[in-house]
Parts: sequence; C-alpha cells; structure tokens
Amino acid sequence: MTKIGIITGSTRPGRNSLQVAQWVKSIADKRGDAEYEIVDLKEFDLPMYAEPISAAYSQDYQTPEAMPWSRKIAELDGYVFICPEYNHGVTSALKNAIDYLYVEWNNKAAGIVSYGSSGGVRAAEALRIIMAELQVATVRSHPAMSLFTDFENMSEFKPAEVHEGSVTTMLDQVNAWTNALQPLRNK
Repeated sequence: MTKIGIITGSTRPGRNSLQVAQWVKSIADKRGDAEYEIVDLKEFDLPMYAEPISAAYSQDYQTPEAMPWSRKIAELDGYVFICPEYNHGVTSALKNAIDYLYVEWNNKAAGIVSYGSSGGVRAAEALRIIMAELQVATVRSHPAMSLFTDFENMSEFKPAEVHEGSVTTMLDQVNAWTNALQPLRNK
C-alpha cells in the first residue's frame, strides 16, 4: 500500500503545525487508499545542515541524525507538507530538513497545506520551487488556513468546514500522482 508522510513544518515551542497535521491525518485515515503517518520534524532533531556538499547526492551522511531522517523519507511514496508561513517563507526547520537529502525525495508527489496571516500562500509557493528542484511533483489543490479565522487566539486550530473538501481534493491528487510516479521510483 502507498505510504504518505504528513510532515510538520515547524519545531518551535507553541507551534501549530502538529495540530494541523493531526487534522489532515484524521481526514486521510477515513479514505483507506494509502497508509498515512505524521512525520514530526521535531522528533528528528536535525542540527543546522552541516554535511559535506556531496552528502545529499551520495547518501554518505556524516551527521548521525541524518540517517534516521534519510530512512524515513526514503520509505515514503509521497508527502503532505504542513507549511506555516514565517516572514513570507518556509520555516528554517523545514528548509533545513529538506536540504539534508536529495535522492530520497526524487520522483514522488506532494501536497501542501499552509497557514499564516494570509493563509501561508507565499510560503507554499516558495516550497513548490524547492520541491521542483528535488524532482517532487506538487499538486495543484492547496488548502490554505488563516491564523485569524481558522485558529482561536492564533493557537488553537479550529478550521472552517470548507477546508475539509480542499484537503480531500488535495489527497485525491497526491494519491493519483504518487501512483503515477511509481514506475520512476522502481527504476
């Protein structure tokens, strides 16, 4: 069965990304079309990227924390990124985690669920560019939540009902693209 990782995009105290990831997983688990799991960046405790320039291409990692991260991303067939917007971009924790790897990401599909003062759309667009370089196909459907209307006091996640339909459409696309890219991953 296809394995889809729902990757949290923040590691800082008080973060909202885990709440959003749990909500997405609760929707995904009703589907029965893939095995979904939350991949919490905070659990991997990756230091600032300190690998030799060739490590991501050769998978010859020097940092002990890189190997568990590499194995986790490699075993997944596709991804849903929970992408908060910090200063009009992706979080440093998410960018750092992405930069540790290269081949593990290749020929897979991803969806993006963003949030921020403007729905996190600028961070999501930045993430699309990053993913393109890693040969990850990002799907069109993009649930975007507002810190002002989908969170109580900007901290307790209470999404509007309309977002569930957007998540379902995004998951439909992620699964279709993940399955379509399978032959490229089996080369």
